[in-house]
Amino acid sequence: MKAVTDADFEAEVLKSDKPVLVDFWAEWCGPCRMVAPILEEIAGEHGDKLEIVKLNIDENPQVPAKYGIMGIPTLNVYSGGEVVKQIQGVKPKAALLRELDEFI
Repeated sequence: MKAVTDADFEAEVLKSDKPVLVDFWAEWCGPCRMVAPILEEIAGEHGDKLEIVKLNIDENPQVPAKYGIMGIPTLNVYSGGEVVKQIQGVKPKAALLRELDEFI
């Protein structure tokens, strides 16, 4: 999965032709490490319809502040430059797929 930053967020996420799921995470976050392999599987299976990227909140504080990210892991789906879905916390793959059903 590709990492995005404050600097390239607009180009990579907001201006993307397809929906983009942004995984807001940090190195110290245990639950973030639990959700990462699930997201990698989903990216491998549905990457043609839904782009999945990661944004490290410690290294890139501007975007999380702009979107009011208070806890991690938070997964935001952006489409057409807007947040169209927000998923918080760790969920099993089946539950995540149900949440993302309209995008994949």
